Amino acid sequence: MNTILVIDDDDQLRKSFEKLLSQEGYTVRSAASGEAGIQAVQESCPDLVILDVRLPGMNGLAVFERLHEKEPKLPVIIMTAFGTTDTAIKATKMGAFDYILKPFDIPDMLNTINKALSAGRFMRTPVQLNSLPDSAGRDAMIGKSPAMQEVYKAIGRVAATDATVLIRGESGTGKELAARAIYQHSQRANRPFLVINCVAIPDTLLESELFGYEKGAFTGAAHRRIGKIEQANGGTIFLDEIGDMPINLQAKILRLLQERCIERLGGRETIGVDVRIVAATNRNLEQMITTGEFREDLYYRLKVVTIWLPTLSQRVEDILSLANYLMAKHAAELGLEVPPITKEALATLKQLPWPGNVRELSNTLQKALIFNRGAPLRPEDILSIVREDQGRSAPSDSESYEEGLRQWVRDELRNNQNEHLFESATDRFAAFLIKEALIFTDGNRSKAAKLLGITRPTLHAKIDKYRLTFKTAIDHFNDGP
Repeated sequence: MNTILVIDDDDQLRKSFEKLLSQEGYTVRSAASGEAGIQAVQESCPDLVILDVRLPGMNGLAVFERLHEKEPKLPVIIMTAFGTTDTAIKATKMGAFDYILKPFDIPDMLNTINKALSAGRFMRTPVQLNSLPDSAGRDAMIGKSPAMQEVYKAIGRVAATDATVLIRGESGTGKELAARAIYQHSQRANRPFLVINCVAIPDTLLESELFGYEKGAFTGAAHRRIGKIEQANGGTIFLDEIGDMPINLQAKILRLLQERCIERLGGRETIGVDVRIVAATNRNLEQMITTGEFREDLYYRLKVVTIWLPTLSQRVEDILSLANYLMAKHAAELGLEVPPITKEALATLKQLPWPGNVRELSNTLQKALIFNRGAPLRPEDILSIVREDQGRSAPSDSESYEEGLRQWVRDELRNNQNEHLFESATDRFAAFLIKEALIFTDGNRSKAAKLLGITRPTLHAKIDKYRLTFKTAIDHFNDGP
C-alpha cells in the first residue's frame, strides 16, 4: 500500500485529502507546515508528497529543495493557485513531478497521483539482472540463456555512458525493464526517469506532454505548462513504442537529439535541455522508413546502441526459471502459498509457443494460481487457460453472431435491389471494423491502425471515405457507415 504525505496548512483540505485518498486505498499522512513535512519524511519516507506552495514559515519551494536534496527520487506534486504558478514552474524545472492548480479537478488529481507513484516506483525499485529466481526482487530480468547473457552485457556496457539506446523486441519481452536497468546503472540514477508511452497518449496531447506549452498556445492553455522533457532535465526519458510516434513529432525528437534543445508549443524561446533518450519499439522501423512512416535520420540517431531482446521461443531454457520466479511473485501478491508444479506441467510450459512472450507466461501463471488456490498445477490447468485466452479473440457468442450476419446477407440478396452489393457490404463492414478499433483505442489513430494492420495514412483515408470520427464511432453497425 502506497503512503502519501500531504503538506498544507489548510486543515479542511488535509482532511479532504485524507478521506479521498484513503478511499482510494492509500495510506495518508499529513503535516501543517513545511518544517513538519520535512521531519515526517526524515522519520519515514513516503512514496509521494503533495506539497502546497504557500506555507507558514518555510515556503513550498524551500521545502521542495530540502526534500529533493535528501530524497532525489521521491516524487513531489506541487499545489498552487494561479498567482503562484511561476513558483510551481520553477519547482517543476528543479525536479518536481508536476503541479496542480487550485481548485483542482479530483479525477485529474487522482490521475496525476497515479502517474507520480508509477514514476517513483520506476526510479526507486531496482531491476535485478541475471538473478536466481528464489532471490530475485519484485522486478527482475530472469534467465541464464546465451541470448539473455548478451542482453545483460549490453546493458552493462551502455549504462554508464550517455549514449542514446534503442531497445527492440516483440511485445512482452521486457523492454521497459531493460530501460529501467539502464537508467538505474547510469550516472543519472539520482535524476528523474520519466516514461512516455507514445501509443497510450493521443496524438493531439503527446506534443504538449513532451514539450509543454505557453499560455495562450491553444484554446484552454490558461497558463504555462512544463513538458516532460524539461521536467527530466539532467535525467532520462524513456520513449516507449516510439515506432508509433506521429511523423511531425519525430522531427522534434530529432532536433532534441541533434541540438539538445526544444521549444514549447506557442513559444519562440529555445530551451536547452540535458536528457538521455532511451527508446523502445516492437515495430519494423526499417519497413516503416520505406513507407514514409518513420524518419530515416531519426532512426540512425536513435540506434547509436541497439539492444535486441529475445523472444521466449529463442530462450526456451529460461522458461522453468521464469516460471518459478513468476509463481513466487504472484503467490506473494495474492497472499497464497506457492503450489508445486508437476513435471508434466513444466514440460507443457516449455512446449507452448508463448506468442505473448514473458507477459503471456506471467498472466497464465497468475490465473492458474487464482483458480487452483494452492493445488498443484497440472498440464490441463495451463492448457485450459491458454485456450481460453486464445478464444477471446473471437466473438463471445460466435453462433449468434454468425446467424445474425447470415440473416442480413440473405435479406440483402433476397431484396436484390443493390447493384453494387459486394462493394456496399465490404465498405459497411470496413466502416464497422474501423469504428470498433477507434472505440477500443479511445480514438488513438496510431494504435487503431496498428491493431487493424494498416498504415496511418491508409486509416486516415478510410476515415475520410466513411466520414468517421471518434464521436461517430460509437454508432451501431446498423446505423451504416
